[in-house]
Parts: sequence; C-alpha cells; structure tokens
Amino acid sequence: MANSELDEEFVRRLSHLLQEADLSEIEYETGEQRVRVVRTVHAPAQPAAPQPAAAPPAPADTAGASPQPAESSEPVPEGAVTAPMVGTVYVAPEPGTDPFVRAGDQIQEGQTLLIVEAMKVMNPLPAPRAGTVRRVLVQDGQPVEFGEPLMVIE
Repeated sequence: MANSELDEEFVRRLSHLLQEADLSEIEYETGEQRVRVVRTVHAPAQPAAPQPAAAPPAPADTAGASPQPAESSEPVPEGAVTAPMVGTVYVAPEPGTDPFVRAGDQIQEGQTLLIVEAMKVMNPLPAPRAGTVRRVLVQDGQPVEFGEPLMVIE
C-alpha cells in the first residue's frame, strides 16, 4: 500500500475475509497505516408478538400536571419533578463530589437539581420552583425515561 493512498483491492480482500470467516470486524496495521473493516451483522427479524388493544385513556385534568410515563401504573407524586427526556441521571457535578441537592434542602427556582445525560450531552435540570426537597427518587447513574419522577419538591 502507498503511504497516502488506500489500496481498494486490499480492502475488498479484507471484506471478503470478513464474510468468509463470519467475522464482524477485522483490523490490519503496518507502519503508520491502519485499516479497519467492519460489517454489521443483522439478526434475523422475528415477527412482533400481537399487542393487546389498549383501553382509551380516561380524561384527566392536566392543568399544572407533570407528564407521566406512558407505561407507569404508579401515579406521579404531587410536587414531583419529572425527567424531561430519556437519559442517565447524575446527582452530582462530578463523581465523588457532593450531590447538587439532598432531601431536606431548601432550593431556589432555577437551581440545578441534577444532570440528565442524553446522547453524550449533559443537560442540567433546573428547579421549576423554590421549595424544599422532600424526596430524591433516583440514584446516581440510573437510567430514566421521559416523564419519570426524579424528586419531590414541596
């Protein structure tokens, strides 16, 4: 292989070797040049199981209500702050440091309560109102769904 050009025939041979050996990835390195060929192995599609018909949602008074997870059977506690997105919760600014808030803390509107990481982006969750943190319902590093209760503020 030339230093600045990639030999297409060489890549084709590596690709053929992947299929022949039923590998998902192969890497070849020589000097300062490295070639990595990856193929996606798709699992055979399985037919979806029939889903039971869902009952129509009951009308609810949604004035001032927080969003509820679609599949939760538990009601969202009054005063709950819910997850604004799917992600991973971090209760402290860095591993090993004190959490942003604890149960019993007095908080101000806009104060950071925790961080929700979604797609490698750290999203601080500000307090929607001033009050007292009554309960923290999540643990550091816990995955959360949209609308899942994270903590209760009174």
